[in-house]
Amino acid sequence: MRLKDYPEIIRKAWAGFDNSIGVKFVEDISAKVSTNHVFRVTLDNDDIVVAKLSYFGKYEHFKEDHRIIQALANNLLYPFENVLARSLVKNNQVYTYRYQEDFVDTWVVFYNPIRAMNRLPKRLNEDHIKKLGNETAKFHLACLRAGKSIPKSSKNLRTDIQHLLEILDTDTGQYEHRGYIQLLKRQCDIFMKNIQRLNVSSFDKMPVFVDWNIGNFSVTDDLKLYSRWDYDWFRVSSRIMDFYFFARVCSNVGDRTVFSYLLGPLMEDRFMIFLKEYHQVYPLTVNEVRFMKEAYRFFILNYVIKYGKYFFHRSYCAKLQKEAYELYFPSIDGFDEDKILRALDL
Repeated sequence: MRLKDYPEIIRKAWAGFDNSIGVKFVEDISAKVSTNHVFRVTLDNDDIVVAKLSYFGKYEHFKEDHRIIQALANNLLYPFENVLARSLVKNNQVYTYRYQEDFVDTWVVFYNPIRAMNRLPKRLNEDHIKKLGNETAKFHLACLRAGKSIPKSSKNLRTDIQHLLEILDTDTGQYEHRGYIQLLKRQCDIFMKNIQRLNVSSFDKMPVFVDWNIGNFSVTDDLKLYSRWDYDWFRVSSRIMDFYFFARVCSNVGDRTVFSYLLGPLMEDRFMIFLKEYHQVYPLTVNEVRFMKEAYRFFILNYVIKYGKYFFHRSYCAKLQKEAYELYFPSIDGFDEDKILRALDL
């Protein structure tokens, strides 16, 4: 489907939501490293809504995720009650629109535009890192509490890895991942065994957003979390799923346009500063620390290998997947859990 067809689908989606007012224009405001599409929609009366268009995975999961996020947004208490962008609702349900024609199957959700304050600097100082650790722990605790009263999620770590294994047994998967099938199956097997060994199903479960790069959230002048958008990697899982991206935000190299997903940030002293502050507010367990290694493995398997072609432009996806085989997977055994356990006195 051509990019120029998307505004037409969004117009149809809006008509399904409210045909009493037309769409004046649709402007693509997507992040250019990603294949996901986000649009600013200006209505005839100059009101503005944001549309997100997606076409990978399952429509049912897309719909389910947005319903969970909406329930979470409504149930988060002060000071996080306005942090999440809210979807538009029709008949007491988040409104989603599905467009199917020939080989095209794509879906749309509308958001109220969310206010943003300050972006964190590209490279944080120690004070920034401490405040971020403290604030993240408070936000996770708020999500844990609110998560008790949200709809159930049908996705989990096992089903996602099982799905990758099924793909590897198809003709398409065999072709797409040729040369690496056995390596990927071995990584999946290690992951499954380790989450069993660590009893991950007993960990605190909550809504997590996974992708906390500094372009996805804003903070107040005193570094309190102010707003969060971009829900592509949302899931209900362990809080540890968020930690790799916070490690990247804290890392010495800081935020950069050309990026890789190296393990290194999880081992930096700067991330230890973050974890110590976090741990004072919402203590981590020994097994949760050990799971950081597996959460990283899952991130590479699920988001870089399985879904990479949907999240990154083709050339970037090829670069990241090549790095996964040559750098990311071989580096996993270099994860030093003892360094973190010592830092946290566990």
